Amino acid sequence: MTLTERSAKLQGLAAKYHPGDVGLLAGRLLLSLIFLHEGATLAAHFNAAARAMAALGVNLPLFVATVALQLGAGLSLASGLLTRLGAIALGLFCLATAMLFHTNFGSQNELLHFEKDLAISGGMFVLAVAGAGRVSLDRLLALHLRQRQRGEDMPAALPTAENQLPVDVKQLV
Repeated sequence: MTLTERSAKLQGLAAKYHPGDVGLLAGRLLLSLIFLHEGATLAAHFNAAARAMAALGVNLPLFVATVALQLGAGLSLASGLLTRLGAIALGLFCLATAMLFHTNFGSQNELLHFEKDLAISGGMFVLAVAGAGRVSLDRLLALHLRQRQRGEDMPAALPTAENQLPVDVKQLV
């Protein structure tokens, strides 16, 4: 591929995707990273992590739900599938984590985690409002459903259109 061809291809991609969509993709991937990493780490070291969480008062069903939420909603954000739902769930999760586990403000480390959880929560709520953008499975799903709806509307519209023809179709046969 020549330099001119590469340049034309890049210009085509730039025209296809608005910078905001690229920004939403980057934001989704970066926000999902912490949850995918933490969820995978907890799952990989399940027994030790479950014991550590039990010491903090988190029972096993809640711990399993936490791992599932981090992995499921993290994948939701990364792929852009059901992004708003995943973002709201993770935003609420971060708020709860901040309020329940990081309230010892005498410790700089705890204060940092509290503020970080609030910031991540804010990012999740912004993403929930903005949506996934064009570079997402949400967009592909919406396009598919729109095409499917048009396909279902077409047969229903045919008899109506046939009755509106100025020519009697039976005379043509």
